[in-house]
Amino acid sequence: MTFKYRNVFIDSTSTVAGPYEAKGPLKKYFDKTFDNLYHGEKSWEMAEAKTLEESIELVLKKSKKKKEDIDVIISGDLMNQITSSCYSSEKFNFPFLGIYSACATSVEGIIIGSSFIDSGKVKNVIASTSSHNMSSEKQFRNPTEYGAPKPKTATFTATGGASMLLTNENTGIKVESSTIGRILDYYQTDPLHMGAVMAPAAADTIYRHLTDLNRTPDYYDLILTGDLGLYGKEILIDFMKTEYGLDISQNYNDCGVMLYDLETQKEVLAGGSGPVCSALVNYSLVMEMLRKKKIQKVLLVATGALFSPTMVYQHENILSIAHAVSLEVIQ
Repeated sequence: MTFKYRNVFIDSTSTVAGPYEAKGPLKKYFDKTFDNLYHGEKSWEMAEAKTLEESIELVLKKSKKKKEDIDVIISGDLMNQITSSCYSSEKFNFPFLGIYSACATSVEGIIIGSSFIDSGKVKNVIASTSSHNMSSEKQFRNPTEYGAPKPKTATFTATGGASMLLTNENTGIKVESSTIGRILDYYQTDPLHMGAVMAPAAADTIYRHLTDLNRTPDYYDLILTGDLGLYGKEILIDFMKTEYGLDISQNYNDCGVMLYDLETQKEVLAGGSGPVCSALVNYSLVMEMLRKKKIQKVLLVATGALFSPTMVYQHENILSIAHAVSLEVIQ
């Protein structure tokens, strides 16, 4: 399902990044970084909530809007019952919608917020997300205390919080269209190879987006997936060619690959993952490129693996989804 929007614009974005992300190539684009995973809190979970809260404060400050100007906040994360979003958003007393699409959550929030604004029901929406390496890794994979080795296909959950303020006021950068993803099952069972799990969902959404709007990949200056990582990126390029006859290799990259220096940051293995992974890249570097008109049109395709430890232990297949939004500079 693909929508086109008439009057949805990006007012401002904010990024708060953790210590591993601060060592990566995008450090100078982040609004704020911190050097300890506890971030001054007593637990990793509360550290994550703090990063998200800080990103919301920052996006308000950058937009120069008051709290009472915000109609609703839409937020999601990986923690049980999206608790990071709940604990951080409680501080602001905004009307709140909690959402979940795993690592595709950031774009899901943009789609929902844009649809609200385009309908005329609201004027200003904050879409937020977060993740934390330690809180997520201990929940979804081997307990971090075990120190279990991981294969080279494994990705590294990014730490940070990110927010986008959407508005009906013309800012020069618009949310042009969106495509809601479908849940797919490609019979993958390895939680340490998320690229293989999510690449087919990314391909499905990209293909449907282009087909629905009668576009080719070169319509966009840049196509970005969420967090397929090094190996998932190659799977997607091959999948698009073999299944759909489309070559995206000329203008495509993956945020999980861009967030870290894979040559020197060996601990991240195949690259970044987590809901905040793509948001940290898109809300910093990509927005900077749009503002400076280095690119005019970008397709953001956030990817998510929809699973729980329980389902993995029961040897069920890991489902996946991808949502897409098109951002364009107004000529």
